[in-house]
Amino acid sequence: MNKGFLEININNNTMATQKLDARKLEDAASKLRAIAHPMRIAIIEMLDKNKQMNVTSIYEKLKIEQASASHHLNILKNKGVLQSRRSGKNTFYSLRDNALKMIVDCIDKCSP
Repeated sequence: MNKGFLEININNNTMATQKLDARKLEDAASKLRAIAHPMRIAIIEMLDKNKQMNVTSIYEKLKIEQASASHHLNILKNKGVLQSRRSGKNTFYSLRDNALKMIVDCIDKCSP
């Protein structure tokens, strides 16, 4: 086995070996852990609809404390889910890409 790769056997009538990059798997798991919180999912859904928002808009819409909103935004940004842009005293947040929003939508479809 190559260092940094995970080999798995896939059994679909034939045996095939697929190499998975362990670093990519850990990155994906890290992002999923970051969004695994109801408030962070709400932030992702708001940013999907509004494209970009500042901290004040986010905490006012969610009816949470500014410190709590900043905490959740920081986690999402550090894990690569969000990106930010400063404009004067304001920091505007937006989704880095649409993939995680698609995952949230998929999970919503699975819920009864």
